[in-house]
Amino acid sequence: MSSKGALKKYQRGKLNDILLPIIQYQSPPAYKGKFVKIKFCTQLPTSHPQFAFFCNLPQYVKDPYMRFLENKIRKNFNYNGVPIQIYFRKK
Repeated sequence: MSSKGALKKYQRGKLNDILLPIIQYQSPPAYKGKFVKIKFCTQLPTSHPQFAFFCNLPQYVKDPYMRFLENKIRKNFNYNGVPIQIYFRKK
């Protein structure tokens, strides 16, 4: 499989228009009584798809929710068969 053309770059506005309603509908589960609030996401300028989600408590986002977001990104942006990395950062 050729990697040429595999990476599509999306503007932050388009990412947020699609992903934030999904996140609002299915927000990360509470951890130790704390609720994670994801403010926005952006695609990082790298050679393969990497996304950063900015939130209040990034340390409380666990692997199952990261996989949920990865699956939503794959479905909505057609990243089938491409490794995706997701990062959560403090806003």
